[in-house]
Amino acid sequence: MDMKKRIHLELRNRTPSDVKELVLDNCRSNEGKIEGLTDEFEELEFLSTINVGLTTVAHLPKLNKLKKLELSDNRISGGLEVLAEKCPNLTHLNLSGNKIKDLSTIEPLKELGTLKSLDLFNCEVTNLNEYRDNVFKLLPQLTYLDGYDKDDKEAPDSDAEVYAEGLDDDEEDEDEVDDEDDEGEQLLQMHNKCTRLMLFFIVDCFCFS
Repeated sequence: MDMKKRIHLELRNRTPSDVKELVLDNCRSNEGKIEGLTDEFEELEFLSTINVGLTTVAHLPKLNKLKKLELSDNRISGGLEVLAEKCPNLTHLNLSGNKIKDLSTIEPLKELGTLKSLDLFNCEVTNLNEYRDNVFKLLPQLTYLDGYDKDDKEAPDSDAEVYAEGLDDDEEDEDEVDDEDDEGEQLLQMHNKCTRLMLFFIVDCFCFS
């Protein structure tokens, strides 16, 4: 599927400014360009373009609110300096499986002051001596490299966190339902009490007459 058609399907009758997440994995890019993605996606926070044949990120639109960018399994070999301009608030960047061979290629990422997590799995640069130490020195703002911090502690599972948040939401919904049930029961009791009083009143009136 080509990129434009996929973006159209992902919109699902929404406007670009309503979209916060966009997944375009395994689509066909046009000569390494993400066709159909424009700066109208101003609220976009998550963009995934895994295995779409990208050779550069130079054609990315301005996405000021983008936090997570998935670019793994493409053919990117440089030009990362544009990310600081295009995506200034990026916190997570995945470049695994690209043609990144040396530290100078990722050096421009030091301009991304908010970048906390970088993935370079299956890139040639990971074969360099003291690769991890040198990347953390080059990019001091990083907390996690390839899923681990400087002390080799694994990054928390964001999916698990999302799942936990979902559970919390479900519990809140259940609490709301319980509250609604309690209110409904109280209303029913009041209704029954009023009905009984009316019956007593009718009987008294009938007897008196």
